[in-house]
Amino acid sequence: MKRLGLLVAAMFTLSGCGFEQVNEGYRGLKTVWGKVEGGPILPGLYFFNPISSTIFEMSVREEKIEETTPAFTKDTQTVHVTYAATYYPVAERIDELYSQFGLHWQQKIIKPAILGAIKDAIGQFNADDLIRKREEAKVSAFFQIEKSLEGRNIIVKKLDFINLDFEPEYEKAVERKVVAFQRAQEAKNRTVEVEEQAKQKVLQAKAEAESMRIRAQALTQNKSLVEYEAVQKWDGKLPQYQFGNSTPFINLQNASARRGK
Repeated sequence: MKRLGLLVAAMFTLSGCGFEQVNEGYRGLKTVWGKVEGGPILPGLYFFNPISSTIFEMSVREEKIEETTPAFTKDTQTVHVTYAATYYPVAERIDELYSQFGLHWQQKIIKPAILGAIKDAIGQFNADDLIRKREEAKVSAFFQIEKSLEGRNIIVKKLDFINLDFEPEYEKAVERKVVAFQRAQEAKNRTVEVEEQAKQKVLQAKAEAESMRIRAQALTQNKSLVEYEAVQKWDGKLPQYQFGNSTPFINLQNASARRGK
């Protein structure tokens, strides 16, 4: 009879006792009459009075949000930003996060903070600059998000700009601009090439003229050099006659013939 009484008492006690298991990657929160009592509960099995209390889980794992949002550049061009952000709550402060924003705190504070920071960062750049300074815009947005959520016990781990899509009209205008620039660059390169070729010809002509000047001056000032130049140009045939101040070549064939007579 005693054992039966203890069993009945145990069944009565258990029937009036609630229990909850807190899993890894989560923290438990206990509320008494709707008010959070104590700090975050570590993973494990817990019992509580189901009449006045309850225990529930909140995730402290890293979460990722990936979406596309429109934004406006400084020169009012529309750009569709596809982004990805990873974040997680501070496990030791999950009770404060719940007290402020409830179970659905992600929808209430994460997305608004990210969108606001991205739109502000994009608005700092003209469309042309944004294409070249994409990384700078992303870093600016990340720091804004980090600062905004840090005070709410949320750690932002990473932000990526996966894609930036402009309106079709703007993309066509950029394409035309790029083509025009490439053509202008090609024309400039051809001009530089022609100018360089002309410079080389001028330098060559100047060098030849200078060489002729020096040579003529030397010939004028040195008579023996004139004779040397004549010898250099001689083809080996003796001339029949020489007059004036020319080098005195003699026709040896005629002289020999006369001696033979």
